[in-house]
Amino acid sequence: MSYQVEEMDYPPADYEMGEVEEDMFFGGRIMGDTESEDEDDDEHDHLDNKITDTSAAEARRGKDIQGIPWERLSISREKYRQTRLEQYKNYENVPQSGEDSEKECKLTRKGGAYYEFWQNTRSVKSTILHFQLRNLVWSTSKHDVYLMSHYSVIHWSSLSSKKTEVLNVSGHVAPCEKHPGSLLEGFTQTQVSTLAVRDNLLIAGGFQGELICKYLDRPGVTFCTKTTYDDNAITNAIEIYDAPSGAIHFTASNNDCGVRDFDMERFQLVKQFSYPWPVNHTSLSPDSKIIAIVGDNPVGMLIDSQTGKTVAPLHGHLDFSFASAWHPNGYIFATGNQDKTCRVWDARNLSKSVAVLKGNLGAIRSIRFTSDGQFMAMAEPADFVHVYDVKNGFEKEQEIDFFGEISGVSFSPDTDSLFIGVWDRTYGSLLQYNRCRNYSYLDSLM
Repeated sequence: MSYQVEEMDYPPADYEMGEVEEDMFFGGRIMGDTESEDEDDDEHDHLDNKITDTSAAEARRGKDIQGIPWERLSISREKYRQTRLEQYKNYENVPQSGEDSEKECKLTRKGGAYYEFWQNTRSVKSTILHFQLRNLVWSTSKHDVYLMSHYSVIHWSSLSSKKTEVLNVSGHVAPCEKHPGSLLEGFTQTQVSTLAVRDNLLIAGGFQGELICKYLDRPGVTFCTKTTYDDNAITNAIEIYDAPSGAIHFTASNNDCGVRDFDMERFQLVKQFSYPWPVNHTSLSPDSKIIAIVGDNPVGMLIDSQTGKTVAPLHGHLDFSFASAWHPNGYIFATGNQDKTCRVWDARNLSKSVAVLKGNLGAIRSIRFTSDGQFMAMAEPADFVHVYDVKNGFEKEQEIDFFGEISGVSFSPDTDSLFIGVWDRTYGSLLQYNRCRNYSYLDSLM
């Protein structure tokens, strides 16, 4: 990935909002534009008081899910959407990769209704450090979600509608437990580039290779380490998993071309592999034997999780990749790329992709499968999350459409909820969608 803290200066849309009502304030920018976090948010506080949360009932009555007052603006939602599609700049490391990938893309039917809007919560402000890294939202239950908000990791309970600060990295963070290899001096002002939360374990990865491990049921931080002291050290992705032994492990992908595996029972680095290019994301297969690796090369690969040796290359993408995920069946997996596509693969036959799925605006920055394997969500950098019906061959999709940069997407482990972090200085929020269930069997009780 690009070695620079972009602070979300790229990519802005060119279109200006135009005239708005005098009591609305957009600062000469468009909803959903990317902006620098260096600017003072206080000037927007008065607008925050005018924009409220949105419930499912209000949305059914016609309220915009983000609370955008289109009726008071000089542009309609439809016109603004069209402008965004025409003018949003997708970031590419390989010129024209987005256009060149179109010829292979699968035509999918829209109109799927798999998850229905439940609520938009504006009191939870999700933020992003680096424009290419969008794994900053994690759900541990249908009511519990963790996300980055500036220098804080926040827990949001949709059940109690309360947010709690879990970890603050703005000052000094040091471990309160002693373990071999842990940096007892800790870190100061860590810039969190990526995040992973699973069960009771939270791991934050930093821009200088920092790793901060915290158990949610214990006070303080448990373990701090640096993956590398290389100048190109940014932690691009973290995956927490259960090893075959039963021990909890996590894998860190770094810009120094390294993939490192840590044992959280012993708090030790147990494996380290190196590759010819920066590794942006890894995903371990359900049987723990194979790792899908993608990074700053159009060709991804499957590697042996024990030796790090290449099992098979993945040819097809035209640009750098930043997302990967395995289906729970253990042979289907997906990769997301800056060529605006998600490629679905079958590990039993890698000669060609099972499907090539196209985004609307830009790169596919994150991918998630539901734990039951029924659905797959892929997120673009902004505005669109696509949910596909996996069991019916990716033929049909639900397109979730809003305005703003996407900090992350996460299905709850029970598949009941889908959370989407939206980063925008005016309309930043947390969107929650709940799985549509067919309860027609209850009619027989009437």
